[in-house]
Amino acid sequence: MNAGRRTAHRRQRVEWPTVLLIFATYALWAALCGLAWPAWPAATIVALGFVLALQSSLMHEAAHGHPTRRGWLNELLVGLPAGLVYPFRRFRALHLRHHADDNLTDPFDDPESYYRALWQHRELPAALKFLLHVNNTMVGRFVIGPLLGTAGFLAAEAKLIAAGDRAVRKAWLLHGAGLAVVMPLVLAVFDIPAWAYLLSVWLGQSLISVRTFAEHQWSERPDGRTIIVERSPFAFLFLNNNLHLVHHKNPTVAWYDLPALFRARREEWLAMNRGYVFPSYFALLRSYAFKPKEPVVHPALRRTPERGRAFTPRVRSRSLNGMGSVPVPAEPPKE
Repeated sequence: MNAGRRTAHRRQRVEWPTVLLIFATYALWAALCGLAWPAWPAATIVALGFVLALQSSLMHEAAHGHPTRRGWLNELLVGLPAGLVYPFRRFRALHLRHHADDNLTDPFDDPESYYRALWQHRELPAALKFLLHVNNTMVGRFVIGPLLGTAGFLAAEAKLIAAGDRAVRKAWLLHGAGLAVVMPLVLAVFDIPAWAYLLSVWLGQSLISVRTFAEHQWSERPDGRTIIVERSPFAFLFLNNNLHLVHHKNPTVAWYDLPALFRARREEWLAMNRGYVFPSYFALLRSYAFKPKEPVVHPALRRTPERGRAFTPRVRSRSLNGMGSVPVPAEPPKE
């Protein structure tokens, strides 16, 4: 069994590198807030942005069942909401829905899609259409992406709570309990102004947006929808999710095993997603700093003005260890 197959099948009871990283991340957060802020406030704001981005990446790991086999313990380990915005349970529920690869980029079924259906786009105010257009540039995603994403998320969550969704309400109650710990620490104990901490939160989300900017694109082949960025100085900050196709095909594999999986079968991975590969995020920046990478309207929905399901994939995805591509009917499902 080669190294890639060994890492693909290894599932430790406790993944200690991740446990240690979680404790180190929260310890660094506390040290920056309590010790660095009084002496170097500007540097602390920037450093906190990176720490909050790393904590977001650790929430992603926990959503996939890391670093232990006990979901409640994983939630406890990463549940202190230093990043303020996203309740862990809501992040987990929405992100696991996103992992249905046949629905990737579908604006109705993929909670992380940046596309809109044609009829949705037509109903938007002109100013919002412009902001969504700018948001599909890399610089725009970095600057305004966190603001648009937070506003949209909070509005959607408020509607669910108003509609009586108990699971959403419970997730926010737990999140509120965490905020009742974080906010007094930040504002009263560490004496950090709200504007300064919110600036760090924005920076943390902006750094994560470098990764998410081009993670997925529309392709009739589900395997062609997920990117591989081969090299990045941010690989650790993103916990190797620059190798995003590898993660989607092996979502239970720990972050520190993803590079070995990729190296062991590199050519197969590159063939699988039909060349949706960039050598670095800098290459993405050179091409799309001020140029939209994708249209706002989903390419498969330009001639579909009616409301409904976005599309039926023409080709099912395959995994490295699963079945090959299987054609499916292109017509939309009958009601």
